[in-house]
Amino acid sequence: MNIHEHQAKAVLKEFGVAVPRGFAVYSPDEALKAAKDLAKDTGTKVFVVKSQIHAGGRGKGKFEGLGADAKGGVRVVFSPEDVKSNADEMLGRVLVTHQTGPAGKQVNRLYIEEGADIAKELYLSLLVDRVSSRVSVVASTEGGMDIEDVAHNTPEKIHTFTIDPATGVFPTHGRTLAKALGLKGDVAKQGAKLLGQLYAAFNAKDMDMLEINPLIITGDDKLIVLDAKVSFDSNSLFRHPDIFALRDETEEDQKEIEASKYDLSYIALDGEIGCMVNGAGLAMATLDIIKLYGSEPANFLDVGGGATTEKVTAAFKIITSDPKVKGILVNIFGGIMKCDIIAEGVIAAVKEVGLKVPLVVRLEGTNVELGKKIINESGLNVIAANDLADAAAKIVKAVKG
Repeated sequence: MNIHEHQAKAVLKEFGVAVPRGFAVYSPDEALKAAKDLAKDTGTKVFVVKSQIHAGGRGKGKFEGLGADAKGGVRVVFSPEDVKSNADEMLGRVLVTHQTGPAGKQVNRLYIEEGADIAKELYLSLLVDRVSSRVSVVASTEGGMDIEDVAHNTPEKIHTFTIDPATGVFPTHGRTLAKALGLKGDVAKQGAKLLGQLYAAFNAKDMDMLEINPLIITGDDKLIVLDAKVSFDSNSLFRHPDIFALRDETEEDQKEIEASKYDLSYIALDGEIGCMVNGAGLAMATLDIIKLYGSEPANFLDVGGGATTEKVTAAFKIITSDPKVKGILVNIFGGIMKCDIIAEGVIAAVKEVGLKVPLVVRLEGTNVELGKKIINESGLNVIAANDLADAAAKIVKAVKG
């Protein structure tokens, strides 16, 4: 689960992390009040108006309908009145960045923040390293909007080390970070302290990723988190009702929201062939073979090993609700999951929502003959397949015409 920047900073602040002061707002009038409050409380004469969407690249993003020369999704202004006028222009518009894709995301809230005296921009992130079963720390002296280019063009400027969860953060980790970021003196001490705070937050809140870009050194040698992007392990949210309460469903695909209600692993993609598979590995193989045969998958959908007829029906409805889907491939290997359950679910769903696109079904494993019998006697216009390659070839052919 992802959260907005202002929410991420609030979480980090609980662990003592230094962040600029700011307010989340939902209207131009709230933006004006926030700017006036910041000016009164901090004395700042510089304000930053930040679009709050679940995507990076906001600063270089473009708003639909404002032209190529318009400012991006992060703007620096110098009066409360300018804050209001920019908020009026940004709220309710679609912001397109390199991470949103061409569809973009509508900006429904802004973060009004005090300006910062930036002397140097750095990059710092914490990630789960599944290979070493540790927390991986990634650091670079080249922070800012072009960190992707740095990773591609000058990878030697990206430094990585890991922290063993059995021991936690040691002073040597702080020294390693200081060397990677070129920190010296008191700033190096601040960096070591910050690493401990971030690691504590990462573990305590079951984060998947914590990215700070940029982490800045101010003109008076203070280390401040200027931007933060956080995602959490969705399987751990039952332990964190405070984090779950931060969920913004307007930032999520509605089909993915519906899938979560039935404990289905669903991710929307941009292709034309809907997929229903049991098992993540088999689902990935199904996506790959669809591409191999010349088409694109419309989704990743793993119904799991213990799916019921109800879950399979829900999965089928979610697939058919996508207007991009021109064909459906059901690929089931029955181990824990039984083929007859899948067959019954598919039939129930088709009878309820109808079938307007080609459907190819490949069944193998437990109760496979019963599953095939149920499909064959259903009277549905279903294309049977013998194996995965046969299934991919048939659905691509059916979709292509």
